Amino acid sequence: MISKAGWRSLLSRAGEEGHARYRLARDLVRSLRDVGIAQRLEFQRLRRTGEYREAYTKDRPLVSILIATYNRGELLRDRAVRSSLAQTYSNLEIIVVGDCCTDATQEIMHEITDPRVRFVNLPQRGDYPADPGLRWMVAGTAPVNHALSLAKGDFITHLDDDDEHAPQRVQTLLDFIRETNSDLVYHPFRFELPDGTWRVNEARSFRMTRATTSSIFYHRYFRNWPWDPLAYRLREPGDWNRLRKIAFLGAKIRRNPEVLLAHYRERNQAEA
Repeated sequence: MISKAGWRSLLSRAGEEGHARYRLARDLVRSLRDVGIAQRLEFQRLRRTGEYREAYTKDRPLVSILIATYNRGELLRDRAVRSSLAQTYSNLEIIVVGDCCTDATQEIMHEITDPRVRFVNLPQRGDYPADPGLRWMVAGTAPVNHALSLAKGDFITHLDDDDEHAPQRVQTLLDFIRETNSDLVYHPFRFELPDGTWRVNEARSFRMTRATTSSIFYHRYFRNWPWDPLAYRLREPGDWNRLRKIAFLGAKIRRNPEVLLAHYRERNQAEA
């Protein structure tokens, strides 16, 4: 006989499974509308071409690390940029784009002499919704899309301006994406709780809250799929709005088991 606790556990699991099925169905409907079957078929054709496959055969492909920032100059330099420059793989371009920064970010970035680092400060802030919850979903869309337009790498990755990557991350994921012949790879990450302690998001599946901007590494083709500044209208974070479209294209997506990102709790970002 099943105990009351057992019934509660069964009902809870059933509810979670039902919610997961609902999310999958919802994402499929949205992606059919946003992407469509024709673009999916075109991607499947392109990924078999020599031009697409070239990135996997180069001895030392260029990797673009893209960082969007707003008024976090010192933290940007001391955490995100420093961890990017500390990568064991050196054939990098590090593109940092400011969302019309008004603090000392530009001066701080110009002090960095490594030729792999490029900083651009947009002349106007992105147009984001006033509601804080909706704003959070798409804040930073303007600079990250501009960085994407400048990227020349064979493979592309991202980093939030207050987070840091493990030193071996680029080399690990570059090896992994080529060994698995994948289009996009992602990985678990550590995240900071409000009390200052840390946990690991194991990222067991490729879905919202498990795959995030700073935990992905992908083929240059996906420069063609920028962030949607209107993703908030679906109550959908901009990173997942983009990633579900990539998944719908039929991209080969694989999880690397290593924890390669430290995702810090936001503390000091100036409000717009």
